[in-house]
Amino acid sequence: MRTFCCCRLKTACGINLLRVVLILRQLVQYLKLESEEKVAKVVVVANQKGGVGKTTTAVNLAACLAVMEKKILLADCDPQGNATSGVGWDKASRKQNLFSAYFEPVCFQDAVHATSFPYLSLLPATSDLVGVELELVGREGREFYLREGIKQIGDAFDYVIIDCPPSLGLLTVNALCAAQYLIVPMQCEFFALEGMAQLMRTYKLIRQRLNPNLSMLGIILTMHDARSNLTKDVENEVKSHFPGKVFDTTIPRNVRLSEAPSHGLPVINYDIKSKGSQAYLKLAEECISRLGRAGAA
Repeated sequence: MRTFCCCRLKTACGINLLRVVLILRQLVQYLKLESEEKVAKVVVVANQKGGVGKTTTAVNLAACLAVMEKKILLADCDPQGNATSGVGWDKASRKQNLFSAYFEPVCFQDAVHATSFPYLSLLPATSDLVGVELELVGREGREFYLREGIKQIGDAFDYVIIDCPPSLGLLTVNALCAAQYLIVPMQCEFFALEGMAQLMRTYKLIRQRLNPNLSMLGIILTMHDARSNLTKDVENEVKSHFPGKVFDTTIPRNVRLSEAPSHGLPVINYDIKSKGSQAYLKLAEECISRLGRAGAA
């Protein structure tokens, strides 16, 4: 009788211990998921070729994601500051900006400013940013300054969208090292194909040596004219070279897209019914879908 009771007690203790272990595993998994959810997804918009729609894509993608009530930080890494003025920020403002954040990383949070658009914050650029490459060139870990800064504030946002200058210099390398995902805007012309080859070499080098977590989110075809045979030829060429990497959405040539920056507005706030607005809304939805699949992989 005593032996039987001991066996029952051991069995009950074993079952209770198993339950505790299962509960602890679930708790650890929940905490892990919760911590991962708090880290912003960092997306860099880059192409060393100028005039392909990098800034237009960065500004309008950020604005469309903000309209979807995602907390967005738009980081302007281009000394021209077009993304900064594109959301209505005065580039002459003496408030802290990305340049000051590079040299005072502990004050990175102070360089982030709210815009007049809900859910959209800005890390502005000024022409002073030109001096960053000269200042950092001899410093150890110069490729990771932006990444370390974003780590301080990443949990406050769902997405960080980084706009890059039209070059493959240290500012662009910093952006590529800070990001998890790369979007490449590409104009539908053959010169753009040559630029893609050079960018892909840089992308592979960054992955191999500096940021193995960087992955290609997609190539977005800009200034797209479906009536043009050249556009169709370039589109087919890109899709054959980068299967599965070209966004289904294309950005058409659109007058409203060209007009909106002069008013300091993203196109969705300038004319929501325009073809440009509708295209960037579709791109935002497609990005969220791709990022969801990438996160689940």
